[in-house]
Amino acid sequence: MGLWDEPADGPSAAPAPARERAGYTGYAEYSEYGGHTEYGGRAECAVPASGRARAADPQAPYRRHGTGVPAPADRSAAGDARGTGAAPRHGAVPWHEARRTARAAARRLGERVVPLGDEALGTALARGLAALTDLPSFDSSAMDGWAVAGPGPWLLRGRVLAGRQPARPVLDGHAVEIATGAPLPPGTTAVVRSEHGVVERHTDGDRLAMGPDRLAPAPGQDTRPRGQECRRGDELLPAGALVTPAVLGLAAAAGYDQLTVVARPRVEVLVVGDELMAAGVPRDGRVRDALGPLLPSWLRALGAEVTGVRRLPDDAGALSAAVAEAVAARGAHVVVTTGGTAAGPVDHLRAVLAREGARLLVDGVAVRPGHPMLLAALPPAAGAPGALLAGLPGNPLAAVAGVLTLVAPLLRTLAGLPAPAPYTAPLTEALTGHPVDTRLVPVVFDDDSAAHPLRFTGPAMLRGLAAADGMAVVPPGGARAGEEVTVLDTGLLGPAWGGR
Repeated sequence: MGLWDEPADGPSAAPAPARERAGYTGYAEYSEYGGHTEYGGRAECAVPASGRARAADPQAPYRRHGTGVPAPADRSAAGDARGTGAAPRHGAVPWHEARRTARAAARRLGERVVPLGDEALGTALARGLAALTDLPSFDSSAMDGWAVAGPGPWLLRGRVLAGRQPARPVLDGHAVEIATGAPLPPGTTAVVRSEHGVVERHTDGDRLAMGPDRLAPAPGQDTRPRGQECRRGDELLPAGALVTPAVLGLAAAAGYDQLTVVARPRVEVLVVGDELMAAGVPRDGRVRDALGPLLPSWLRALGAEVTGVRRLPDDAGALSAAVAEAVAARGAHVVVTTGGTAAGPVDHLRAVLAREGARLLVDGVAVRPGHPMLLAALPPAAGAPGALLAGLPGNPLAAVAGVLTLVAPLLRTLAGLPAPAPYTAPLTEALTGHPVDTRLVPVVFDDDSAAHPLRFTGPAMLRGLAAADGMAVVPPGGARAGEEVTVLDTGLLGPAWGGR
């Protein structure tokens, strides 16, 4: 066994029938990846009903310690038997530091004006949203019923419908039938709900009285006074707010036909590998390209505009030309590559970046899976400003770790979007940790918001991720059953405007 291997028949292994009832069977893989042992770990798997994670105190449950890697608050910087005090490998950036570097690697893009609609969804407001009018802009009825003046009973006179101005004021001792949202006639003191009033027939006309056991309405009852929600010029939302469907509705109510938002980051995806197939069942030593279909929608959920997805052979010249074209011809702010980040005979990415004069900002991250990922600043191309390149490993789950680690923070900065609030959840069972690296493990939430680790966590696997509600951040040394761990929202099941 390797240094971090566990026996397949360890004490936590359940009998096969129990594992099958839990949802998945077997144990996670260990694989050699780019010259380093890629640790998959082992976890029994259940797939309970999805629940909600708990909002976390930003200062808990982690605090910094000597290695720069987050550790549970009840562990000392000196480390324990699980090795939490160990230092990361030479050259590997601690996971939290890599995310901070990616967040700080770019500046917010410029503004653009877009119609009030789908084009604005998922962007950030470039300016605060100020009310263009009072809301409501006139005194109106909050209920179907009668607008009354003075004490009752009231003599009934006329009707006011929504969208129409009242013909005349309501006089003291009179009532006017009124619909929800209709303007209040001048002189109205309150509204009587339709279910609270009784119409009585009299020779001199119909009269409105309060129903049995109903009290006369208090002044202003069931009315919507002008400016109840806001006054003209009030800031409804600050700059940087995510444009969601609710924001579109608020902006429309406040009088907007278009919004000034931060431009979407343009991202080009380059999927590299001779072994990849675009269609059909894997065969003859080749595998299906999983990242070509996976990445574009995920990037769009992070607010990006995907300019193109191209498959490339393991050829340095083709890769160099594709990166140059993505920036100079397609105007990409970010180029995302998959594959070629390790040290194998056809892993050309680092050599291409060095030849083009790119500057490596992150060269390896202390995280499993996905540690060979990188982030580089590309030199300015002719007529185009410099762009950034995120190099993700070719193994699918390792590439997803790269998205969560480098690409998501980078895109949020470019798009002007704030980082999502952290969440934590208690683990339903212990998770073995890497001695020095952070682990990202797919989990599902139960009805009590506890996180159940999923199976199939090898770097080439997507089965666990496809069933996941999030990715648990397991610190070096592992985490105990019941321990709170940070959970990253994968965004896979979220709408395009809210994915994190």
